[in-house]
Amino acid sequence: MGADPMNQTETGTTSIRIASPGHAAFAATMVGMGVLGLVQGKFTPTWFGIPKGFPAREALAYLCAIISLLSGIGLLLRRTSAAASRLLLGCLLVWLVLVRAINILRAPASLDAWWGSGDTALMTAAALVLYVWFAENREGERPGFATGDKGLRIARVLYGLALIPFGVAHFLNLEGTASLVPGWLPGHMAWAAVTGAAFIAAGLAVLTGVFARLAASLSALQMGLFTFLVWVPIVTTGHPNAFQWGEIVDSWVLTAGAWVVADSYRGIPWFALKTR
Repeated sequence: MGADPMNQTETGTTSIRIASPGHAAFAATMVGMGVLGLVQGKFTPTWFGIPKGFPAREALAYLCAIISLLSGIGLLLRRTSAAASRLLLGCLLVWLVLVRAINILRAPASLDAWWGSGDTALMTAAALVLYVWFAENREGERPGFATGDKGLRIARVLYGLALIPFGVAHFLNLEGTASLVPGWLPGHMAWAAVTGAAFIAAGLAVLTGVFARLAASLSALQMGLFTFLVWVPIVTTGHPNAFQWGEIVDSWVLTAGAWVVADSYRGIPWFALKTR
């Protein structure tokens, strides 16, 4: 496992706990998602997937918003960061199994079902990394399940698996992806294909541990570039619809989650052939 971020960024006098830049961005993003969900009364990205007509659907949307808000705030506080990471991890695992996996079983050929599963798997990976970092109890001991090196390995596998559907989606909707490439870049179809291949290659690199830190960092950077080069111009220069607003939020949420996973590789060489 890489160098312990707790030993690098915390002081003994502050009540704020910032383990890494990705952690700070992720926690702030969860707070923002919680506020957005409470204001709109709708499911925000990561919590999509509940069909219309589901009993108490609106109440569940508010519950997800509250979980996002409380976990985001809790992740930033020393006394509550461990509990907040457990809360978020548990809820995302339930969502991944009971919502995303069931949607795939119901519609295995649906691109949206696979994309949604990748979305939640990525966020679950980020929550697991934070759970590993914050899992000490009062005696300084770590519980045995999904912590330490084992926990990080599980998180990285989830992240690697999440990236592959993103890349496949680019190829299945190559023309639609190409239409989003900024106009000042030539070769839109080529960019759509290259970014899709980059997601798949990064996922495989993370899963195998070959150049894993480089792959995780570059995939997070790619998501961030999508946010600022594709979606920000769309929502700032025109009249974005609800779908486009949702996409910019989702793009940033995924960037924040990917940033956390990339931070988990600190201390590992960029070109290591095997992650230990």
